[in-house]
Amino acid sequence: MANILFTRAGVLKGMQRLLPVSLFVVPFGIAYGVAATEQGLGPFQATAMSGLVFTATAQFAALDFLEEPIAFFSLGLVVLALSGRHIIMSAALSRWINQLPVKRRLVTLAFLSDANFADFQTSLQRGENDLGTLLGGGLMLWLAWVGSTAAGAFGGDLIGKTDHLGFDVVMICFFAATVFGAVRSSTRMFLPVVAAMAVSALTYTILPTGWNIIFAALVGGAVAVVYHAE
Repeated sequence: MANILFTRAGVLKGMQRLLPVSLFVVPFGIAYGVAATEQGLGPFQATAMSGLVFTATAQFAALDFLEEPIAFFSLGLVVLALSGRHIIMSAALSRWINQLPVKRRLVTLAFLSDANFADFQTSLQRGENDLGTLLGGGLMLWLAWVGSTAAGAFGGDLIGKTDHLGFDVVMICFFAATVFGAVRSSTRMFLPVVAAMAVSALTYTILPTGWNIIFAALVGGAVAVVYHAE
């Protein structure tokens, strides 16, 4: 196993690489800030939630549970379902992240998201081994998310709706390109990716929201383990 670096230059490089992606986080952050205040959260509360939680899908889902009485158990299950993929991502990073001291490990994982995870996986395939890029990418996305949440929460009345701009298509294209790049760099990734995609699509209307992604990730991971063990 290659030794892992963790440098300031890597952090800055990660921030630079994820800057274009972070720009497309902004409309979602603004939309969340507006929605959160409409659901009764104060601007400071909405902004603090983005800063501390940093999980867009779970935060949007949590807004539906803010009416009294709050169903904390149901809220917890929904957040677990929508954020469970972080367990899979952390497990995938374990062989590299566990080489870091505990403090750096915890800080880096606190800023883990889909985009910087995908970016770091791609960088590993290129032979890079600086975990600073993982932290830097997460920091850039976090800054964009918190800043845009604040903009939506404090100035939502001046912004209006953003869903007609179609920014969600850009994020889908980003992750599709990441998956395609992984498959192109290693044909052994093809079968696990196809298996995960098929399971996710087939269980979309059967499983509760978010659980189809978790199940698909587990199946894809299992296929990868069996395939690579052969």
